[in-house]
Amino acid sequence: MEFIIKETESSQRIDKFLKRALKDAPVSFIYRMFRQKDVKVNGVKAKIDYLLKEGDHVSVYLKEDLLQQFRKQAVLRPVKPDFDILYEDENILVADKPKGLLVHAEEGEKSITLQNMVLNYLAKKGEFDINDPTGFLPSPAHRLDRNTSGIVLFGKNLLSLNELIRLFRERKDLEKKYTLLVCGRIKRDGTIDFPLKKDPKTHIVKVTTLRDGGKEAHTIYHRLKAFNAGYSLVEAELLTGRTHQLRVHFAYIGNPIVGDAKYGDFEVNDFFKRMYSYRNQFLHASYFRFKESLRKGPLSYLAGKEFISPLPKKETEIIDSIKRID
Repeated sequence: MEFIIKETESSQRIDKFLKRALKDAPVSFIYRMFRQKDVKVNGVKAKIDYLLKEGDHVSVYLKEDLLQQFRKQAVLRPVKPDFDILYEDENILVADKPKGLLVHAEEGEKSITLQNMVLNYLAKKGEFDINDPTGFLPSPAHRLDRNTSGIVLFGKNLLSLNELIRLFRERKDLEKKYTLLVCGRIKRDGTIDFPLKKDPKTHIVKVTTLRDGGKEAHTIYHRLKAFNAGYSLVEAELLTGRTHQLRVHFAYIGNPIVGDAKYGDFEVNDFFKRMYSYRNQFLHASYFRFKESLRKGPLSYLAGKEFISPLPKKETEIIDSIKRID
């Protein structure tokens, strides 16, 4: 079995590449192939930590019966794509996720996810083959909660996905903003700097101290509108990317996000259920930009590119209704 490495498959360890190519092979078997010198690159025995380069010829000695066993035909469960595309090129896809939809699969829900919808969309276009021997799955570089709507970025090849993940981790070349409705009349501009810690058992995130294991969490915000009914429409920017950061930060300063079932004001949530049949958190990933400082790397051509997701219809109707109440 032989592979010729494409640019989009380069810069990854050869063992990780083979784990994707031989999806059903035990990890121990992959390691044994290297020990037995059954893996070569350009005719030379490969080390397990070798970083692949474009044009490399990877040869793997594997008996035919084992090859068939470890490369069973995968199944892409059909699901109708139900999302808008804000931008797409050969490297990335920017999806506009609706509320109520998981980004990734979770236990008991394997098909109806944003990722599966994207895979079905790309497969129909002929840009993705579930049985591609390299085993790469176009994937999201970050995630949103099930009940948060808005912008999600996907890498369509390994090189682009790794670069997106790096950019999200370092954050200095990205700008990401959310639109949210909070309880109370919040001040016009503010910064929220409280460390956060997630309980691994309850999955509840709490404000704590760095000494007690909290991680730095920084949020800045600008009030867009204040309503006499006692709510504020806010635009918030994440300077760090902690789990439930916006939900916990705004709850902690006394302005919980409307509809937040975990950290919100339950009386307010009940009112919105009765008044508007609204059962989600009013939180929307509305803006994303690759900053001009992105001057190097495979996605540098996107420097200065911005994507905007307008508020969904339901949230817009609520804002208009609050105005009428006033």
